Amino acid sequence: MTAPSEKRQKPRLRKTSELDTILPRNTTRGVQSIEIGGKLLAALAEASGPMMLKDLAQLADMPPAQAHAYLVSYRRIGLVEQDETSGRYQPGGFALDLAIGRMSGVNAELFATEFAQELSQRLGLSLVLASWGPVGPVVTSMVEGAQQIHMNSRAGSIYSISGTATGQLFAAYLPIDRVQEALRLQSLADLRNAIVGKPRPMPAEDLAQIRAQGFATLIPPTVPGVMAISAPVFDEGGQIRLALTLICSEEQLDSAGWAQQLPQLIAAARHLSQQLGHQPAR
Repeated sequence: MTAPSEKRQKPRLRKTSELDTILPRNTTRGVQSIEIGGKLLAALAEASGPMMLKDLAQLADMPPAQAHAYLVSYRRIGLVEQDETSGRYQPGGFALDLAIGRMSGVNAELFATEFAQELSQRLGLSLVLASWGPVGPVVTSMVEGAQQIHMNSRAGSIYSISGTATGQLFAAYLPIDRVQEALRLQSLADLRNAIVGKPRPMPAEDLAQIRAQGFATLIPPTVPGVMAISAPVFDEGGQIRLALTLICSEEQLDSAGWAQQLPQLIAAARHLSQQLGHQPAR
C-alpha cells in the first residue's frame, strides 16, 4: 500500500485554508477588514522572500489597489517593510517582535497536545506525539480516538527507531551520529524489552524517501492490523522537534483513507511547525 504521489506546486493561499478542513472555524464576530488584510500577512509568511505588490496581491487573492492600501497602513505600524530600491515588501520589525513574544510563551508539547486533541476529535482517530530522547523517540502524549485501537504505548513509552514509523521519521531528519548512538543504546539488553517495536532493516534509501514525501509509515505495520503514519513538526531552527503520528486500523487506511487522512495529518504538522516559528524554504 502506498500513498498517492502529488506534484509539488508553487504555494498559494486558498480562500479556505488547509487548516479550515482540519479544525472548525471560530464563528465569533470580528472585524472583517482586519481579516481581509490578514491575507496579505499570511501571503508574506508563505513567501520565500520579499515580494512585489502584484505578486503579493495575487497570493492574497485581492486587487493590487486594495492590497496597496493595506500595505500602507502596515508600513506605518511596522508590520511590513518596503525596500526603497526594489519596491518589494517583507515582514517588518514589529512582526518580528510579535513572533519573538509568541515564541517566548509557547510550551511546544502542551500546545501540540491541545491541537492533537482537537484533530483527533475531528478525525475520530488516535494520535501520538513523540519527542527525541537519549535512547530514541519518547511518547509525550497520546490522544485516543473514537475507534479503540490496541497499542502497547503510553506517555513515556520508548519507540524502536527502526521498528516504528515514528522512529524512522526521526532517523530520516536527525544527524546520523545521534541516530547511531541511540540505536546502540536500544540494542542493550537492559533496554531491549522496554522498547515498543521490533527492529527491522532501515536502508538509507527508505530514509531519503521519507524526507522526500514528508511522512513515514511501515508496511507491514509494527502491530498487525494497525497502521501508523508519522509527520514531522519542526522548530524555528528547522530541526525536527516532534513527531505527530496518526494511528488507525488497516481498514480505515484504504485508498479513501490515504486521500483524506494523510493530507490532513501533513497539514496539521505543518501548522504546528509554523506555530513553533518554522519557516520552510520554498
